[in-house]
Amino acid sequence: MIPRIPRFFCPFPLHPGAAIELPAEAAHHALKVLRIGAGDRATLFDGRGGQWLSTLQPAGKKLRATLESFDATDHEPPLAVTLVQALPASDKMDWIVQKAVELGVSRIQPVVAKRSLIRLSGERMERRSEHWRNIAASACEQSGRNRMPEIAPILDLPAYLAQLLALPAPQNEVRLICAPGTQVRLRDLPNPLVNPLSNPQTITVMVGPEGGFEDGELAAAAVAGFKPLSLGPRVLRTETAGLAALAAIMALWGDV
Repeated sequence: MIPRIPRFFCPFPLHPGAAIELPAEAAHHALKVLRIGAGDRATLFDGRGGQWLSTLQPAGKKLRATLESFDATDHEPPLAVTLVQALPASDKMDWIVQKAVELGVSRIQPVVAKRSLIRLSGERMERRSEHWRNIAASACEQSGRNRMPEIAPILDLPAYLAQLLALPAPQNEVRLICAPGTQVRLRDLPNPLVNPLSNPQTITVMVGPEGGFEDGELAAAAVAGFKPLSLGPRVLRTETAGLAALAAIMALWGDV
């Protein structure tokens, strides 16, 4: 079996022929875990699309890379999906971010709903957002994605909905909110890629916290253009619902 060439995310622009130094965490993983040696190859990407084949050269605790050939290959679905996730308890959001990126999400918008058990502000909120961006980068490394999904700043749900209402509604977007008990399922919706000129090419899916959305929040989401969506007869946990919706969207329309 041919060993897989390791992939590393670089949080800075890469250019032809550049000699760069890998970020400290990536260098540590490559040197201590992967046992990278002089002349070994790796694939580097900066999240803007495409990837670079490079040659590595250890230098003490540092790891330098010389960029060689560029490959414009991307593994992005033709459908852009935003997951609006109400903050769950514990570290469940780590799992949601990791798996959503693997499944092909384009953007994740964390929101704080009335029944959210975790509330973050200030420096703690910034650290958590940066933590999720690092998880997203690792998921891109693992899954072969070369475009880094956006992890948006945490917003209160009313602020997020007001932000949507303040902007003209895109003609190519459909907005869905997971609502157990409704009758509309994904299979009832038209294929958003059949006629890109008249049908939505972007989908936004909103998922509530452990206790679900309150009635007032559902009503406010409806004003912002969100349509209720059922994921079947069983009630899913918050960390399952968004990923199930994303997987179903990609299976139906995104990666076929």
